Amino acid sequence: MQLRILSSADVRAALPMPRAIEAMRCAFGQLSSGQAVMPLRSRLSTDEGLTLFMPAYLRASGDFAVKVVSVYEGNRERGLPAVLGVVLVLDAHTGAPRALLDGATLTELRTGAGGGLAAELLARKDARIVGMFGASVQARAQLAAVLAVRRITEVRVLSRSESSAARFAAEVSTWPDAPRVTIARSPREVVAGADIVITATSSGTPVFDGRDLAPGAHLTAVGAHTLTARELDEVAVRRASKIVVDSREAAGAEAGDLLLAGATIYAELGEIVNGLRPGREMADEITLFKSVGIAAQDAAAAGAALAEAEARGLGTVVEI
Repeated sequence: MQLRILSSADVRAALPMPRAIEAMRCAFGQLSSGQAVMPLRSRLSTDEGLTLFMPAYLRASGDFAVKVVSVYEGNRERGLPAVLGVVLVLDAHTGAPRALLDGATLTELRTGAGGGLAAELLARKDARIVGMFGASVQARAQLAAVLAVRRITEVRVLSRSESSAARFAAEVSTWPDAPRVTIARSPREVVAGADIVITATSSGTPVFDGRDLAPGAHLTAVGAHTLTARELDEVAVRRASKIVVDSREAAGAEAGDLLLAGATIYAELGEIVNGLRPGREMADEITLFKSVGIAAQDAAAAGAALAEAEARGLGTVVEI
């Protein structure tokens, strides 16, 4: 039996952001139409970290995969990434393993692409200014995805470390058609007047004052994914006229941002994709996409990456 192994570089080559966004459209649409078999992710804690197990099968597209991802914050002291993982793609007809993909890169791209799809459906068409909390790998992915769907001209970034914010700004400035990036000195400087605000941090407490949000702003919150952690305060959540999630079930189990604020969910992103609910309807309404990340995203992204890899001969094929 043959297994195709896709490294981080292979996954990036096979899954550019526009393709990843279309894969997310497919994933969320199937989830909200009842075409996804997706148990809630299982968590296993060890003395030093957390490992998640995330299987999903998408009936319409036939994508079938399971992700195993570990979050070990102490890895940074060991010279290793804090997040490590793999995605195993299976044949939906036989159950045979087909491919093994770098899970950290796939997670980075599919999470960013989910935020990009949300911005496409919920942010104002004339959005030009992005306020960014966090300067991590995921912050870069979220910004890259927004740049794929909106003509952004200015980015304001705030990070706990000024050096990481400086590295973020320097890297983004090298991207094609790069927006102007400034390093903010305060949360208010990030948020005031921003058309899109993205929180991609490890903070367990709110990172800005919701009163500073401008009318018409769109929020994407991707950092917090436990019942007791949140990046958004109650004011920010309650000012949102449309609160959209990746999955009602997953949000109900993990979205502290919403649960601690007693929020009412307007729609799943897939319901908007499928035309069951409208996205943005008024220029001055505040919209919010809260993502905790779901296995359907991994299955769809892995399926899209594998199809491209097979077509282009990417990766290494081994006999097992």
